[in-house]
Amino acid sequence: MYSQKKSGYWVALCLKNGIVGQGNSQEDAIKKLKEAIESFEIVYESESNIYKSPVSIDELHEFLFV
Repeated sequence: MYSQKKSGYWVALCLKNGIVGQGNSQEDAIKKLKEAIESFEIVYESESNIYKSPVSIDELHEFLFV
């Protein structure tokens, strides 16, 4: 997991599956990221045709340096 402050709010990124959470504090962003991961896991386990790809290098670079 990676977190960073952007434009007054915090963004947390799960590098394994490209899920993002954002909030007013680092703790809030991480909490929302955890909730998003839990939701993703439910869909991942119940659907047979879900997009299963890691974050591309270009997307990661944009997140880290923009």
